[in-house]
Amino acid sequence: MKIEANSPEKYISKVPEERIAAMSKLRSVIRENLPVGYEETMSYGMIGYVVPHSIYPDGYHCDPELPLPFMNLASQKNYIALYHSGVYANKELSEWFIGQYKTQIGRKPDMGKSCIRFKKPEEIPFVIIGELVSKMNVQQWIDLYEKAIKK
Repeated sequence: MKIEANSPEKYISKVPEERIAAMSKLRSVIRENLPVGYEETMSYGMIGYVVPHSIYPDGYHCDPELPLPFMNLASQKNYIALYHSGVYANKELSEWFIGQYKTQIGRKPDMGKSCIRFKKPEEIPFVIIGELVSKMNVQQWIDLYEKAIKK
């Protein structure tokens, strides 16, 4: 599902009506818990949270003109998606998230490598998402990213 939007507000206004409340709440939870230094932007056609060039001038190794991506929020065809690079890159963080999710929801999350899929907006564990977002500051993400790409 491709949504043409030039701001997070415009993006959310264009998602299916039954997802607007959940997407708005997810965005609020992310913004309230996002460590200092990350910036909200539009990135890859989604709401993005990035390390700006003012903090990490090298940018993204695949395209240095882009800031270093960290997290994205999107409305896909059949679900709401949270793409969290820290969950992909840090095994301990991934295990923590899966454990917390299982405890609260009663089953494993529907996940890909960095993608957490929410097919039922009423089951989004907003408190856990807030904690997840807060667990990796900008410098920790930069260090983990550089360790992975500068082998």
